[in-house]
Amino acid sequence: MLEAIDYPRRFLFVRLLGASLILGALYDAAFAGVMVAAPELPQRILKLPLPGADFYLHLIAVFLLMLAALYLTAALDLRRYTGIILVAIAGRLLGAAVLSAAAWSDPRLAGLWPLAAADFAFGAVHALSWGMTRK
Repeated sequence: MLEAIDYPRRFLFVRLLGASLILGALYDAAFAGVMVAAPELPQRILKLPLPGADFYLHLIAVFLLMLAALYLTAALDLRRYTGIILVAIAGRLLGAAVLSAAAWSDPRLAGLWPLAAADFAFGAVHALSWGMTRK
């Protein structure tokens, strides 16, 4: 158990954790925006060649595992983690739209249709059931 003298130090680390999460979110959002809007910019600044498909698949797998952990966290306490649920709803529906647009624009990507349908179905069920809990 923490003693009274430890609370100021604990409070400092709580604040540091919150600030580091906010800064990390801003960093990730900015980098994501640059990757979409001007992918050659990070390549030029970091002096890196664009990696191959395997690198991207491994990176996407890491992100999907992170999302899975967040979804499980939210499922364990739905009221406490409403923000994660809202992000899950928006992310699933946006993912469905992006995958559908890609499949629509290039017949070689027709294999994305089932993934788009799954994302849409999850997003819709999340949204409908979350909405029903608010009534």
